[in-house]
Amino acid sequence: MTRLRARIAERLIQSKNENAILTTFNEVNMGPVMALRKQYGEKFEKAHGVRLGFMGFFVKAAVAALKKFPILNASVDGNDIVYHGYIDIGIAVGSPRGLVVPILRNAESMSIAEIELKIAEFGEKAKNGKLTLEELSGGTFSISNGGVFGSMLSTPIINPPQSAILGIHATKDRPVAENGQVVIRPINYLAMSYDHRIIDGREAVLGLVTMKEALEDPARLILDV
Repeated sequence: MTRLRARIAERLIQSKNENAILTTFNEVNMGPVMALRKQYGEKFEKAHGVRLGFMGFFVKAAVAALKKFPILNASVDGNDIVYHGYIDIGIAVGSPRGLVVPILRNAESMSIAEIELKIAEFGEKAKNGKLTLEELSGGTFSISNGGVFGSMLSTPIINPPQSAILGIHATKDRPVAENGQVVIRPINYLAMSYDHRIIDGREAVLGLVTMKEALEDPARLILDV
């Protein structure tokens, strides 16, 4: 193992042994987000110099859930629960040397354009092995995107000392029931693993529902409702 791979292995075993990990799932209709990207994608890229991807929407939806249910953004310290007054989201990025998780600092105050620019920067740095220790340190919540590799579903492992992680997957056209009719919709399966020592099923499930509602009605992300 390289030193990085050995460190990743150590952290994953630590997470498995120290956290009471449970995963909850939901499905989200990505049609509204895809329609927004189609309508504004070209203007967005001209205005901000970066492509309008999906991650900006997923990060904003996660921020909405973490603000509503702060326990999802908390950490365990011995017998104490530590609540954070900020939302630092780790974005899992594949690199030639292994999986790295650079941090979006104060994601709650970032616009979608700022998020997309930062993620693009992280991707380039990861590819060239130029991410700094500071960029990889900390974080209060993580997002793992297996969808870029075609994953349909997964049970992501918590990145300690965080207490929850969101897994997003490939968006595929699937048959779903709407108003008693079977229709085809672009569906993404969301998975959220959480530390059951401090997070109960209610907060985890409702947090994931909050993300689903935000993605299916993106105006909520603009109006903060």
